Amino acid sequence: MAIATLSPGKYESNGIAVQRLLHPIPGPVAVDANADHAPGQAVHLTHSFGLESISDAAMVAELLKLVESGALSGQADFEAAALGLVLTCADDPALCWQAFYDNSLEELTTGRSPFASVHHRALSQLAGSSVLEVGSCFGFFALRAAHAGFDVQACDISRGAVELLNTAAERLGLPVQARVGDALALPYPDASVDTVTLIHLLEHLPSQVDLAIAEALRVARTRVVIAVPYEDEPSPHFGHHHVITPRTLVTWARRACHAGAEIFEDNGGWLILDVPPTP
Repeated sequence: MAIATLSPGKYESNGIAVQRLLHPIPGPVAVDANADHAPGQAVHLTHSFGLESISDAAMVAELLKLVESGALSGQADFEAAALGLVLTCADDPALCWQAFYDNSLEELTTGRSPFASVHHRALSQLAGSSVLEVGSCFGFFALRAAHAGFDVQACDISRGAVELLNTAAERLGLPVQARVGDALALPYPDASVDTVTLIHLLEHLPSQVDLAIAEALRVARTRVVIAVPYEDEPSPHFGHHHVITPRTLVTWARRACHAGAEIFEDNGGWLILDVPPTP
């Protein structure tokens, strides 16, 4: 496990060193020009993100440029750099996370985030009044569903992500209950929520996708909503393991026990499964 160090304006973990600069630099993020980024060598990132500008979409856009240039390689590098950018945008980590959540939610609500259309479509597919988001990560979708009036639960395998979501939900006054949970063994009773969502989750599972879908169908009373990215090859920096196509969704639907399936494309692929009636 990588050891992280944090001091005002500086963060280092997994061979990634991040520092906030107070003077202008060319773009929000720069890479140390003297580093050749050989295996085992630290990558030094400097940036000018502050509380007014840090957000999920802005951060990811800059990190993808570093992936394309070869400065970052793999999921561990990407996540360490992302965490470093957030935690160094101000001297108080709590204020950093607050700004990150507020700015990211504002981007999603106004449509300025590339992921806004995925959220919009997912919200339109929710059935009933209660929702469980599986693989919630930061929980932006869970928070938006709660803001829309749904009774929301969320789970993620990362304890840190769950704690961040619960803190954000409490601060924003939104009824989201998040807990640690594995998509392959959901800690919820049978038929306990109306809709279960798997939004950009299944591509992260190395195997047993069918089990994750079966677990979602077990917990849902009415519907399971699945969204996946279509990629030419899996994105290692995002931790993706599968190339998913419409044919993949057809295969998943054929192997699942459901009462009806709908497959369509909208900024990636969607599989909507109706839950069979309870005997």
